[in-house]
Amino acid sequence: MPEDILLARDRAIATVTLNNPTKLNAVNAAMWQRLREVMEGLSADEGLRCVVLRGAGEKAFAAGGDIEEFLTQRDTLEKALIYHEDWVAGALNAVRDCRQPTVALIQGACIGGGLEIAGQCDLRICGRSARFGAPINKLGFSMAPAELTGLLALVGPAVVLELLLEGRILGADEAYEKGLVTRVVADDEVAEETYAAARRIAAGAPLVARAHKRLVRRLAAVSQGLTFEEVKASFAFLDSEDYREGLSAFLEKRSPQFRGR
Repeated sequence: MPEDILLARDRAIATVTLNNPTKLNAVNAAMWQRLREVMEGLSADEGLRCVVLRGAGEKAFAAGGDIEEFLTQRDTLEKALIYHEDWVAGALNAVRDCRQPTVALIQGACIGGGLEIAGQCDLRICGRSARFGAPINKLGFSMAPAELTGLLALVGPAVVLELLLEGRILGADEAYEKGLVTRVVADDEVAEETYAAARRIAAGAPLVARAHKRLVRRLAAVSQGLTFEEVKASFAFLDSEDYREGLSAFLEKRSPQFRGR
């Protein structure tokens, strides 16, 4: 069975690849857990200067989570808490907390869980045809608090609410205007520009880069934290008819008919 998270190294630059191309690199439970392991290992590597995160192929960075496994992997509150608070949040935190600078190389779809991963990187460079969004309102479930935190820190409540309430998919230029990406280049230049950025980072003083990451995060920190009851309440959708309808419609490739219950 092929590796679902690929790791390559070119001197001081590492490349982490989300490798599920038959599903547009949709991130499944095993990938979330492996991504955390890989990023924690890279964070501890003193010889590393920069990490590039990307999706396999050119069609997607990642088109979200693997919806098919939601029917079994997070169908109860207990499973959902493990899935999101441990596996997904663990991976996102590992990307965010990596001591080395991180750059997302974004081609094609960067949706849902893919957007969450890219949003935890320090820089995000995309091709002109890249697409961004989190249309989970069409699936009948809400974004988990630990995942919402990262996007809020990146672009603030106005943009996050626009993404979540409308469920609209943004093109690269609009994503740049809203702060979701750092740089937009031609599709055939995105890999070259991303690795050029990585080389510029690697040429700098590594202790300074790590200090800047730490200081920016500390100075930008805001009060956070939900009670456990609030976290549990955020998964109330698991018992709703709309959630079951949203998943069924997605898997059956039809428009959902939500009833508000």
